[in-house]
Amino acid sequence: MTTRPTSTSTAPAAAPELEGLRHLASGKVRDIYAVDAEHLLLVASDRISAFDVVLPEQVPGKGEVLTALTQYWLGQLADLVPGHLVGWHASELPPGARHLAGRAMLVRRLDMVPIECVARGYLVGSGWAEYQSSDTVCGIRLPAGLRQADRLEKPLFTPATKATTGHDENISEAEMAARVGEALTERLRDLTLAVYARGAEHAARRGILLADTKLEFGLAPGGEVVLADEVLTPDSSRFWPAGAWERRGRRHRRPLPRSLRTPHQPPPRRLAHRGPPQVATSGRLASEPG
Repeated sequence: MTTRPTSTSTAPAAAPELEGLRHLASGKVRDIYAVDAEHLLLVASDRISAFDVVLPEQVPGKGEVLTALTQYWLGQLADLVPGHLVGWHASELPPGARHLAGRAMLVRRLDMVPIECVARGYLVGSGWAEYQSSDTVCGIRLPAGLRQADRLEKPLFTPATKATTGHDENISEAEMAARVGEALTERLRDLTLAVYARGAEHAARRGILLADTKLEFGLAPGGEVVLADEVLTPDSSRFWPAGAWERRGRRHRRPLPRSLRTPHQPPPRRLAHRGPPQVATSGRLASEPG
């Protein structure tokens, strides 16, 4: 696991000290601790970030929703790809972290692939920005005349670099292959699209559209590909109400926080009071069985 420095004028509070565990790093939302030579502890906070800026407000319960969604999906996807999760119940966590049960995960240490693996089912975000200038997304030629948030004929695999600061940069599949090898690129492409397809089908049955999602993978000793970090959460994906997408001329964005149009640089804009409860509620809805 790796994290990137936050870009914010209101830096996140210092990660809590946990007995017997060494704090390694903090990202925009998660704090990472060393457990032993083979395991890490990931703790999901209630922090909110938009465009790599951490907002001053927090969403109570957000970290628990992110953790619950991730553990749920790692279980649902186990037949496709093994996950990094070892345990998340209190009895499975290190003693010094058991009070964080519900927002903490004990995970395997991995050699993380330095690529963000993105699947897109709709033309939004940076994909829409590129399409407007070239009719392409990550070098993939698309039909002319598409509108923002149009559903794509078939989902696209659009990798991106993992920037240490600032924003990730979209790259082509060929560029990814040059960095990590053709065989691994093909494997991660196929897995990313398979995860997206399963998540989109699951969400659609609940009246939710999965517009896109970002995944991260790592390699275990021996080269086994493992799904890591968070999976199909509101922080890593765009979820839209299907009915609203149809009624409003296909102009919906991810409800929170991108719809706030938060500036890309500090200071962050304050969060509207009506926003936070929606995040926890929609996250729980998306993970309900059925």
